[in-house]
Amino acid sequence: MVLEIITNSPYTLLIAPVYHFKVIEADPDDNKFIDCAVAANALCIVSDDKHFSHLSKYEFPYVEILKLADAIAMLFNSKGLA
Repeated sequence: MVLEIITNSPYTLLIAPVYHFKVIEADPDDNKFIDCAVAANALCIVSDDKHFSHLSKYEFPYVEILKLADAIAMLFNSKGLA
């Protein structure tokens, strides 16, 4: 049910990356998130997954990784809720 809601949401954009960077060797399944973020020109990925932590050493593809707590804090501060 959750996947159906996400798939049918007007705020969901289907991204099909044409290039696969393969920068996360410890957990290759995580690479799809990097590939989609680059293809979508995303500002960041929100994740507490430890496999994303070494991505800061790459200049390209650059994808900022935010911890969930930091992302929540940013949302509250930008909305004036904090």
